[in-house]
Amino acid sequence: MLTRALIVVLVILNLGVALWWLLRGEPVSEPAASPVGVAQLEVLPATQAPPAAATPLNAAPALPAVTPPAAPGAPPQATTAVADAPAPTAVASAPAPAPVAAVPAPAAAPAAVTATPTPRPAHCVSLGPFADRAAAQAAQSRAGGALRGARLREVADAGATRYRVLLPPAASREEAQATVKRIVAAGVSDYYIIAQGEETNAIALGQYRNREGADRRLAALSAAGFKATMVASGGDGSAQWWLDATLADGTDAAVARQRSGAAQQRSLECARLR
Repeated sequence: MLTRALIVVLVILNLGVALWWLLRGEPVSEPAASPVGVAQLEVLPATQAPPAAATPLNAAPALPAVTPPAAPGAPPQATTAVADAPAPTAVASAPAPAPVAAVPAPAAAPAAVTATPTPRPAHCVSLGPFADRAAAQAAQSRAGGALRGARLREVADAGATRYRVLLPPAASREEAQATVKRIVAAGVSDYYIIAQGEETNAIALGQYRNREGADRRLAALSAAGFKATMVASGGDGSAQWWLDATLADGTDAAVARQRSGAAQQRSLECARLR
């Protein structure tokens, strides 16, 4: 019976302690004691804070007034409430402009390369034959721009069956032999020195059955620096006229012959027209 009474009492005591613990307030901490002789700052309540004035960037912030400590033994002075100085207002600076990326200049378009056409070699022709000089001049007029550098040429022995190319007779045999050495050095072959007759010490450089072959031989000798002549034989003594010229660019020899009215066209060494 006594044990039950003790248990009931302990339970009531525990409940009372727990109820007291729950209903007690937060402990209020006492303010720390301020040191003697140090002025206290009090913050006065303000109904509305004045607008902060813009403070220049280079202006130094205002320092709060500090009351010097009172001398020992002196009566305490009235504490002056100092309002907090407004904090300096940061002036928002304009953001620096972003650097402009350098735009590369457009590359210059490569210049169109124009291929220079290779000039075509000159082509020279001999048109004819014509009965007289007047007929050859008329043919030159009809050809017009198809021919360049045209020149009339008379052939004394039109009916010749042979054409000989030779250098005029030298003053002596020794001089003729010296000329032969020059001919050999120039790469010319088919030659001999005439030893008798009216053409003694002349140098024969070939005999041809047609005039075209003789003309080519004359042109090669002229290019090598030799002044050879052509002698026709076997003709009736009649004369013919030929029109020697260089074909204009893009002109065919057959077209030039048709325009001039010539019966024949022959290839001609252009060196003979210089």
